[in-house]
Amino acid sequence: MEKRIYVGNLSYNTIEDDIRSLFEQAGSVASCQLMLDKFTSRSRGFAFVEMETVEEANSAVEMLNEKDFEGRALRVNIAKPREERPPRRDR
Repeated sequence: MEKRIYVGNLSYNTIEDDIRSLFEQAGSVASCQLMLDKFTSRSRGFAFVEMETVEEANSAVEMLNEKDFEGRALRVNIAKPREERPPRRDR
């Protein structure tokens, strides 16, 4: 099983500390990575959280999926493995 969690439908005003605090209710957070737009440095509306154990990850999904957070219903599920992409060619 996977310990990495996808968190979607976040407010664009959310910061990593907010997400970390929310997920610490379900257990120990190993890492939290809020995805930012590379041009504006603003949140892209999703993040990845890694929990210390698989049990804590499953608990977080059950506890936080569809939960209202900052006025939005979160989408929380176990993250899919990242797919390998061919290298981009510069034009």
